[in-house]
Amino acid sequence: MFVQKAKLALKKYFGYERFRPMQESILESVFAGKDTLVLMPTGGGKSICYQLPALVLEGSCVVISPLIALMRDQVEGLRANGIRAAYLNSSLDSRGQMQVEDDFFKGNLDLLYVSPEKLLSQGFFPLLRNAKINLFAIDEAHCISAWGHDFRPEYTQLRLLKDQFPDVPVIALTATADKITRKDIADQLRLQEPEIFVASFDRPNLTLEVRPGQNRFPQILQFLRARPKQSGIIYCLSRKTTEMLAEKLQNLDINAAAYHAGLSTPERNRVQREFTNDNIPIICATIAFGMGIDKSNVRWIIHYNLPKNMEGYYQEIGRAGRDGAKAETLLFYSYSDVSLLRDIIQSSPNDQTDLQLSKLERIQQYSEALVCRRRILLGYFGENLAQNCGNCDVCQNPPQQFDGTEIAQKALSAIFRLQQNVGMGTVIDVLRGSGKKELREKGYDQIKTFGAGRDISQWDWNQYLLQLINLGYLEIAYDQGNALKLTSLSQEVLFGKQPVQLVKAASLKERAEVEKTKQKARSKVEQHRDELFERLRQVRKNLAQELGLPPYIIFNDATLEAMAMEKPLSAKSLLQIPGVGEKKLAEFGEQFLETIRNYVDEHSASIRGTTQQISLELFREGMTLEAIAERRGLTTGTVATHLAMLYEKGEDLPLETLVPAKGLKDIASALRYIPQPPTMKSIFEYFDGQYTFDQIRLALAHHKRKAR
Repeated sequence: MFVQKAKLALKKYFGYERFRPMQESILESVFAGKDTLVLMPTGGGKSICYQLPALVLEGSCVVISPLIALMRDQVEGLRANGIRAAYLNSSLDSRGQMQVEDDFFKGNLDLLYVSPEKLLSQGFFPLLRNAKINLFAIDEAHCISAWGHDFRPEYTQLRLLKDQFPDVPVIALTATADKITRKDIADQLRLQEPEIFVASFDRPNLTLEVRPGQNRFPQILQFLRARPKQSGIIYCLSRKTTEMLAEKLQNLDINAAAYHAGLSTPERNRVQREFTNDNIPIICATIAFGMGIDKSNVRWIIHYNLPKNMEGYYQEIGRAGRDGAKAETLLFYSYSDVSLLRDIIQSSPNDQTDLQLSKLERIQQYSEALVCRRRILLGYFGENLAQNCGNCDVCQNPPQQFDGTEIAQKALSAIFRLQQNVGMGTVIDVLRGSGKKELREKGYDQIKTFGAGRDISQWDWNQYLLQLINLGYLEIAYDQGNALKLTSLSQEVLFGKQPVQLVKAASLKERAEVEKTKQKARSKVEQHRDELFERLRQVRKNLAQELGLPPYIIFNDATLEAMAMEKPLSAKSLLQIPGVGEKKLAEFGEQFLETIRNYVDEHSASIRGTTQQISLELFREGMTLEAIAERRGLTTGTVATHLAMLYEKGEDLPLETLVPAKGLKDIASALRYIPQPPTMKSIFEYFDGQYTFDQIRLALAHHKRKAR
């Protein structure tokens, strides 16, 4: 019974016909009053798992979230859907807090979002005891575990909930938690025999790509210019890099801003607000950015530097494509990043240093992989993909192998002659015969392999040395300034006993060509879809500015894309678009329908049949021929012709509302006596004006369809 009510609420409030994978099973657990632990990827629909019970069950759901900046956006989104929601945190003044507490106490809220600090503050538990609570939802539950990647000590106090409210079920939700962390969450929260749900970590709408870390900025520029109207985040390791990158982009007239913990609170809030409202499309940020943002239309994520671990990487790329539409992720990988991260980990020793280094090695392996990246990513979280994804750079551009024995011998020989005490950059300079002063001063220009590889670019040499490391012919001495060392396998190669297969390195020029092919010629259907999508985006932005809301709260990109593709022309058909619920239809529907109708009218010649379809949809909404004609700027004769053509082709129409049954019969009979072929005028004159030209058009369509 509750699940059926939840399905109705899903359509009414959120505009979706069906649950996503696992949501229904999770809801059944909650409705059965069980404690529940949910591991589901960002964008997978976690919030629905507590928002629907809040709407269906008697009482209010209390949501505990550490992300104060996110609460306001979440609550605004729920209110836009017609749901009674509010939040309590330090951003509210005393009057605002009192109003929310009063609404909560009186049962006027479906959902109340609170910060852990507010929940644990003096006097708040008595307020909870005097209210009817149907569920506690703990978001970002990994914060309770010291094993998690974002441990927050205050979260450990949430165990008090089960002590104080043993009969109220708890649902704990997180996007990233390994088996150790999952067990720790359940133990710390004192969940009673919890139902545990682990959804697929796969985000098939995300494209995964890794590139070498050389010449990053030109590649980023190329990437951004191919996507001029999209929102995205560039993650950097340091504050300095975020500012440098944002400034370089601004100097090239690309609207970007830096975000990091060193900025003042007002400035951070301003940047976040402008990004959320689509006024600044590109943010160059440290990893602090994104946790407090519920922006669904982030279309790409770039990692300028290597993340510390797979959990962080997965969470950060998960901020793209939360609306389910296609999104892209790009990671730049270099050994200098690996070295820096190792230094950071080792310079702050704790009992998890070895674990953190191990996790760094895993993302290193992911970055260097020559097999499907999605399989590696999912495998890390204990999920096996049966086949290659077809949506990562390795799958889309399979590695081209060649005999690289000679290249390997030159590299290994140079490293041997350099006494195995220099890093990758110096090795490449020697192989390419660089004229740098320091090489001459150290006598490196005198060794036999100096300039032996000048026919190979610096870019390619970098790739080949990385491959030799991955193949086990070289290793990096991180404790000796990242010097390259030979291994036990190197001698076999140097003496020609072991051939080496390398993978062709893609040049910047080749990558530019790949980028161009992504922007392939579009069909007429795609052109119309993209043009209409941009108009709908503008309507959304205007409404958002007028109402003071983030644009995605009105409709997300996936919903606008569906509108642009399907081109609904009536309120009834707009309601069938995923993401359009009853409240939003009533509040915003007409503005979007008007834009779609105008576009279809303008392009009726190239969008076959759509002008007739508009007339049909308006007629089905109950409008008269005269009203349709006035709305569309047409004559009633044109509208009647539209309906007649569609009826003749098989569309169902209640013709009796336009032509009386007697008229249909009279006109069909008269055709036997009127000179052939009958004309509209001859039939009109035969009946001496008893029937209008519009009625005659429709009656003839009825006769032709019946005669077939």
